[in-house]
Amino acid sequence: MKDETMVVLAEYNSITEAEIAKSMLDSAGIWSMIRNEYMSTIYPIGTMPAQVVVREEDYEKARAMLHNR
Repeated sequence: MKDETMVVLAEYNSITEAEIAKSMLDSAGIWSMIRNEYMSTIYPIGTMPAQVVVREEDYEKARAMLHNR
């Protein structure tokens, strides 16, 4: 299996916002995942935000897609 570098694309204080971003990326064929998904709901806002991460090679395309919505 090839080692892939994952990079943080965005951080959200709400898991709902992170899920919306992930859904948009998924629909564009960009693989992503949410880090701190459960921890962000337990801890106060800003303490441990939900992070949407993507493969390093998809970062620029994913960033452009989320920032142009």
